[in-house]
Amino acid sequence: MPNADKPKHLVIVESPQKAGTLRRYLGSDYLVEATKGHVVDLPKTGLGVDVENDFEPEYEDIVGRRSVVKKLRSEAKKAERIYLATDPDREGEAIAYHIARKLGYPEEDGRFKRVRFSEVTRGAVLAAIEDPGSIDLDRVDAQQARRVLDRLVGYGLSPLLWKKISPVDPLSRLPLSAGRVQSVAVRLTVQRELERRRFRRSEYWDVRASLEADGGAFVARLFAVDARPLATGQDFDKTTGALKRGKTVLVLDQEDARAIADRLVSAPFVVSGVEHKDAQRTPYEPFRTSTLQKEANRKLNLRATDTMRVAQRLYESGHITYMRTDSAHLSEQAIVAIRSRVASQFGNDYLSPKPRRFKTRSKAAQEAHEAIRPAGVEMHSEEELGLTGREAALYDLIWKRTLACQMANAQLHLVNLRIAADGAEFRASGKTIAFPGFFRAYVEGTDDPDAALENREELLPAVAVGDSLTCHSLEPEGHETKPPARYTQPTLTDALESAGVGRPGTYAPILSNVVDRGYVRMQGKQLVPTFTAFAVTRLLESHFDDLVDLDFTSGMEEALDEIAAGEIDWHEYLRRFYSGEDGFEERLQKKETEIDARAASTLVFDDLEPTRVRIGRFGPYLERTQGEETVTASIPPDVAPAELTAEVAHEILRRKQEGNESLGKDGKTGLDVYCLTGRFGPYVQLGEQEKGGEKPKRVSLPKGMEPGQVDLETALGLLSLPRDLGKHPETGKPVKAGIGRYGPYVVHEGEFRSLEKRDDVLAVGMQRALELLAQPKRSRSRSAPKPVRDLGPHPDDQEPIQILDGRYGPYVKHGKTNASLPKGLAPEEVTPERAVELLAARRARGGSKRRRKTGGRGTSK
Repeated sequence: MPNADKPKHLVIVESPQKAGTLRRYLGSDYLVEATKGHVVDLPKTGLGVDVENDFEPEYEDIVGRRSVVKKLRSEAKKAERIYLATDPDREGEAIAYHIARKLGYPEEDGRFKRVRFSEVTRGAVLAAIEDPGSIDLDRVDAQQARRVLDRLVGYGLSPLLWKKISPVDPLSRLPLSAGRVQSVAVRLTVQRELERRRFRRSEYWDVRASLEADGGAFVARLFAVDARPLATGQDFDKTTGALKRGKTVLVLDQEDARAIADRLVSAPFVVSGVEHKDAQRTPYEPFRTSTLQKEANRKLNLRATDTMRVAQRLYESGHITYMRTDSAHLSEQAIVAIRSRVASQFGNDYLSPKPRRFKTRSKAAQEAHEAIRPAGVEMHSEEELGLTGREAALYDLIWKRTLACQMANAQLHLVNLRIAADGAEFRASGKTIAFPGFFRAYVEGTDDPDAALENREELLPAVAVGDSLTCHSLEPEGHETKPPARYTQPTLTDALESAGVGRPGTYAPILSNVVDRGYVRMQGKQLVPTFTAFAVTRLLESHFDDLVDLDFTSGMEEALDEIAAGEIDWHEYLRRFYSGEDGFEERLQKKETEIDARAASTLVFDDLEPTRVRIGRFGPYLERTQGEETVTASIPPDVAPAELTAEVAHEILRRKQEGNESLGKDGKTGLDVYCLTGRFGPYVQLGEQEKGGEKPKRVSLPKGMEPGQVDLETALGLLSLPRDLGKHPETGKPVKAGIGRYGPYVVHEGEFRSLEKRDDVLAVGMQRALELLAQPKRSRSRSAPKPVRDLGPHPDDQEPIQILDGRYGPYVKHGKTNASLPKGLAPEEVTPERAVELLAARRARGGSKRRRKTGGRGTSK
């Protein structure tokens, strides 16, 4: 008879938080353990795919998971049943399969059961346990095919980029990379930036009239003059900024607008038309992954990765349904629960007459079967659940949007006025909310629905045709057409989703990757592509255009869906893509010799000729040939590609050339003296650098001294350092002042003392030097860097990887290789995988090399 105190069944999930939630629902018969994610993956180095053997993946154990697997294996031996309760998407299916294989899973072993639930609630979990299924091997194949396909593309194209453009991105300090979906996302940002380069701003003016009728003041705008309508923003092409062809509207400039305002100063203003119209607004569908990311960014200022991280915690705690979904569907049980909460919260009048059912827009929606909503049937608010911080804010957003989708339409009353004045026509619009409907719960883009209701009303006084109005002022107002907006994380997600590229679980990692890799930089919320992104995109468009084509990439996603549905074989699909005549492998080999590296790393913009942009190891720079001389200048990091006009390029080169102008000649040597700026800041230099010759004498400017402050006398003073201040009164040995590694100093017989901020190294005298030398020496010795985090063993040689706090900030250490953390990356955010990438990039730039030990294969299907 089994011991009643010991659990009989093992339940395996991927997250410790999810495991904690399930322990509250399941009795003592169940032991719940977490894998902490995948237990195997493709190796970090090498292709990891056997292209000669049906593209079988060569999985390896993930660092840090071996102890987890060992514990699960021990518990599985004692269990009557093993429930694999990982997430209900392909990724979760693959985790379930691989952990089952690690536990010795034979398909005929009836102990292994697959359970799926889209919400971590007691009812959903118990129902899934009562009715378990089996692992869906087709979905495992689809996940595996995606992983292998991405590896083939990434590991095929990335080395090509290293050879032809640059081995390392200067912004991220990581090796350049290309990815099946990543490169499409980057291309979209580049295309939008090119639209902004081509855009030309157009100016148009109108007149703003401040009017009053029976004590009610309002504003009207000039609409037409002498029956000819004025140009508005809609009359201009959004992509070029020019007036659309065929438009016969009147385009006013500032002088025209002022003349019309002056003409109408004494004119009578009379109401010539009043139009009343009723309208209604319908609520939005419940959240999908992409729309949740968009609204969380707009309302809560959360990045996509942050949104998904918070949503993951809410899901695993049992508060919301599965958050990686492209479905807008709601179960019948959910609809009943939502409508019940709406009735109790707002009253029956606020319910839609009939239940609303939303159709999923994506034909490939399959990751989960419901929209993102509060889990269960209680529809608790965030206050009732006791949530705080970001979790409370995001849950509240989901809760309000979910309730709103079953609420009545908002009823609006619209009023449009036409006003005549001496041949000119003005117009004004007003809006009142007759019945708020779903506005009472949710207004998109607004935090407080109640406050938003007032803000959405635009009141006009009650007037009739023929009524006279008082005009208090007429003000000309200028407008400019605006270039196409750059993508933000939410709008880029929208573009990818609309094109059928990527899936709900991939959007946040894609967006994070293009930023981390240095292909785009964040400017506020805008995604600004770098010049490196331009070079990579142009190379791919020229030589692998299908891989960055939206339709082609969308077709790949559909093929993966067909694999998941068991309709096509994943091996055969990969063979068609990779092998054979004109397959990806053969094309790669051809392009190795076809692509010219200099051409690939050069960007030619017609409006910049003869100036070119080149991608160098230390960043993008301008290059212009003038006769036999080639002038170059680094492009400042804050200059976006769309903002690099011919004028801006000329100014950058002019400053560089002026910076190379001689300050004068040194009287002793006859050499020119220069003030220059290098990688480590501004410095003065004696003479020019001759090719193959010795490096000229250089001295860095003291901290606080700007290049513009340096004249010939100052430069010669710096170049004469160290200065001899005289002999020490006690020893008779010289005392000198100079600039060293740690800044300005005085020295006597090897004893150094740093100058203070108030001291000038060029003016400090003997008395001040003696005062400083008399002070106790402050030790510059530095204790060994302190370890901040241990990241476990390196997958190549099992030697430890650590994050240490060094003199210049935190860095990753493995053996003799040190790699600084990229700017903005905190030590606690570094994963073992990211650490391995940073170390590999450091070695690629000339760090120490270590022999890779051969590791054993992990499981493969």
